[in-house]
Amino acid sequence: MTTHADDLAARIGAPVELAGIAVRRPGRVREGVPAELVTTDATALVKRGDIDVVVEVIGGIEPARSLITTSFDHGASVVSANKALVAQEGAALHAAAERRGADLYYEAAVAGAIPLVRPLRESLAGDKVNRVLGIVNGTTNFILDRMDGSGAGYSEALDEATALGYAEADPTADVEGFDAAAKAAILAGIAFHTRVTLDDVHREGITEVTAADIASAKRMGCTVKLLAICERAADGRSVTARVHPAMIPLSHPLASVREAYNAVFVEADAAGQLMFYGPGAGGSPTASAVLGDLVAACRNKLAGATGPGESAYSRLPVSPMGDVITRYHISLDVADKPGVLAQVATVFAEHGVSIDTVRQQGKDGEASLVVVTHRASDAALSATVEALRRLDTVRDVASIMRVEGEERPGNGPAETHQRVSGE
Repeated sequence: MTTHADDLAARIGAPVELAGIAVRRPGRVREGVPAELVTTDATALVKRGDIDVVVEVIGGIEPARSLITTSFDHGASVVSANKALVAQEGAALHAAAERRGADLYYEAAVAGAIPLVRPLRESLAGDKVNRVLGIVNGTTNFILDRMDGSGAGYSEALDEATALGYAEADPTADVEGFDAAAKAAILAGIAFHTRVTLDDVHREGITEVTAADIASAKRMGCTVKLLAICERAADGRSVTARVHPAMIPLSHPLASVREAYNAVFVEADAAGQLMFYGPGAGGSPTASAVLGDLVAACRNKLAGATGPGESAYSRLPVSPMGDVITRYHISLDVADKPGVLAQVATVFAEHGVSIDTVRQQGKDGEASLVVVTHRASDAALSATVEALRRLDTVRDVASIMRVEGEERPGNGPAETHQRVSGE
């Protein structure tokens, strides 16, 4: 901020002065930061009363939540990069900001430097958003990209991501989908003008994705991505938010998003399809988003106004995952004997799940079946899988993965034709 002080002052309309920095390790060398500005007492800093904007990049729930609400109580607006806190406590934080006439900005909480929150809150405020679909976690995208490109297994690809600094020493938040789920909650809340918390988001990570899944996706002309999908129901009466690995066609723009990059599709009535693409994490991208919010908050302070707050007037219910309708890819280990395929097909039919394709391969008394379905509800698919597991001829349901991204804009799902093949 000190490096670009003159530019920031010109853009805001007044100089910006760095008042203090609260840290946990004061003895750490920080180039360009005057030592007298560094403190370990964050509470005292936000209580000063002469601070206009507080930037919170601590992460987690506490002490970040208390520091933010204290900042509001003492007249400061807040810029945050804390996705977990906003996803879980966004409504309460917005209410606290509104009571004190302060701003709460958090562009950096979702997709790094990619401008996504502000376009949803402001640029598309007059439109109706129906769907947000994207890759919002760079670590998992890097891992899946490596598995797809090199044929590596999950563990090997994770080791590479860790060595290159894309994955944390404890990668749980990324690989188990918690990071992406928090972002999905934020995006769904803004897009659909309703309150969506982290607990509302169905979450699956990538730890169970295998090299066999990647290879099977390739045979279908697909690749595997961890997707955040937020949708408004066709009747407009509810929304869903989910994060899980999925197969998407190579023809889909998201299939070409490589390495640690992020990309998000927004589908709206008037604007149509919009794609936001760029680096989703890292110090510089995060700093870019934080500074953008800082400029907005400072401008509002000078104007004696506030920016957009929470918009939750729709109050739409969040439907359970069982209501979601999509296609599925199921891999089964079965006995290699006559009648198995017929038994499996009967189970699918009994639960109302239509089969699109079947690929069968057998050797030495063992066989594998790969079934791809037409569109069905998640509840119907789950019931089908449970019934399959009870068959004596099904040794294991080795893999279940959703197939997404096949809709034709304006025309609903792409047409498919049932076909069965054996190998």
